[in-house]
Amino acid sequence: MKLITSVDIFVYSFLIDKCGYVLLLGMTIKDIFSDFRAFLIAGSAVIAFSHFVYTLFGVTIPSTVWVFFKEFGAAIIMMSVFIFVIAWVLKAKPHKRPQRYFVVPYDVFGNQSRVEGLRTEFKTHDVAWSFMKHYKKSYPLYNFALVSDIPNSDRKTIFRYI
Repeated sequence: MKLITSVDIFVYSFLIDKCGYVLLLGMTIKDIFSDFRAFLIAGSAVIAFSHFVYTLFGVTIPSTVWVFFKEFGAAIIMMSVFIFVIAWVLKAKPHKRPQRYFVVPYDVFGNQSRVEGLRTEFKTHDVAWSFMKHYKKSYPLYNFALVSDIPNSDRKTIFRYI
């Protein structure tokens, strides 16, 4: 028969007071700590696994995926820039500018006329435009058109009309 000591009474009363029911009444302190050790090992295993899963899905995989999508986005942007440049180079061919420009005077009725002493043929657009503005100030009753022959066109093209 086992003697009940004051330590056993203290442990029993402690378990009854703290837990609220008498579940562990026949256990000694050594039995309590051996069960606690099992819970401690299982709990630490669960905590370690959850930390591993959290690190894997919270840090490792997102950072790897983020780097991939960042590089993929940069590649998409670079491809679109190159496609735009190639399309622009193919579309923006050098235009053949006219070699000669003409200033054509029109009278107040809108009929093409000829004014003596006017220079009507020019090699550049800017010079022809400048002369045309000067002619408009000198001859206010006439209108003037800046025209030229464009390649692949049957008729003359009017660039400016004042």
